[in-house]
This record gives sequence, structure tokens and C-alpha cells, in this order.
Amino acid sequence: MLESVGALTGSPWIYVVVALSVLLDVFLPVLPSGVLVISAATAAAASTTTVTAAAGAATRHVPSLLVLTLCAAAASVLGDLVAYRLAWRGGDRLERAIARSRRLTSAQERLGTALSRGGGALVVIARFAPAGRSVVSLGAGAAHRKVKEFLPWSAVAGVAWAVYSVGLGYFGGQWLGAGWLGTAVSVLALFVAGALAAVVIRRPRHAAALTSAGAAAGT
Repeated sequence: MLESVGALTGSPWIYVVVALSVLLDVFLPVLPSGVLVISAATAAAASTTTVTAAAGAATRHVPSLLVLTLCAAAASVLGDLVAYRLAWRGGDRLERAIARSRRLTSAQERLGTALSRGGGALVVIARFAPAGRSVVSLGAGAAHRKVKEFLPWSAVAGVAWAVYSVGLGYFGGQWLGAGWLGTAVSVLALFVAGALAAVVIRRPRHAAALTSAGAAAGT
């Protein structure tokens, strides 16, 4: 993947590829959008080093880390909103689709109504957990939560995830080089964050809080 991303970093198309990957992985959690963002940031770090070393030499375009972060964050929020709207209209069909996926069903049970009172922080944490983004966005729409309850936390989660992923790729590339080692360590750090997020969500006190929030929302 690193070689493919490296070929794209010399063109603005890298932003389009990243945005599409992040946008679509709310529907297809198996898409490696996080790995792609990290690989792009690692390649950007390598390109920055090359430009610094080759003073005055003609080099290829260096992707902007700021634009990469903005693209990833904006695509994350947009994907959440699309999933939210589709789930709002989906009703029974969505429930049947979730029921067919053991992973989504399990995640839905853990997260519950994360947008209820006191659950906003869990929306941010769930953005890092496997399938957490999908369950929160689809669950918010299926439960007909108000946009003002969902959108602010979705934006915070998207920005936090994008900054973290781009930062991992950039600093990994700076400290460990742009080869497979730097990318592998950065990707491992992303997976560790996801595993920790899943552990936090599974903790009994958070499960109790979600249950209480769900009961309050039903009154």
C-alpha cells in the first residue's frame, strides 16, 4: 500500500482517494481508511524530508498535512451524516441488516444510545473502536436522534481521529523513516488506540451509563 500511496502523493488525487475511503468506511468498516491516511501522512513526511535535503532542487509536489487532515475530518463527518440520514429513513430494513452482522449487533448492544445525556464522549471514543463509527451513526439515525445531538459529537470525533491518524503517520515517518517500519509502527499505534477504545466501551460503568441513558431517552 505504501508504494501505491507514494505514487499518489505527487498529485492532488491523494486527497480525493483519502476522502472517498474515509467517507465510505462508515458503510464498509473493512476499508483500511486509517491505514491509508497514515500511509499518506508518512509519504508526506518523507517528501518533506526530501525537499529539505535537496535545497533548491526541483522536486515533486509535497502534499499538505493540513489539507490531508481537513479532508479526512470532513469526509468522516459527511459519511456519518449520510449514514445517519439513511438510517433515519431505513427503519426495519436497517434493523434486519444489522441483525445479519454479528459484529454490528454486538457493537450495537455495547454502545446503545450513546447520544443520550452523558454519552457524547463515548461517540468520540467509539470513532476509534472497530465498527464503532458505523454503529453510532446508524444507531442515531434509527433512533431518530436530533441532528443537534449528533452532529457536534460527530465533528469532534472526526477531527480527533483525523489529527491522531495524520500525526501518527507524520511523526512515524520523521522518526522511523518512510519505509515499512515507520508505517507499521504507526498503524500498530492506531490499532492499539482502537483496542483501548473497545475496552473502555466495554467497561461495566460505561455500560451502566448507557443503559441509564437509554432508559431516560425512552421516557
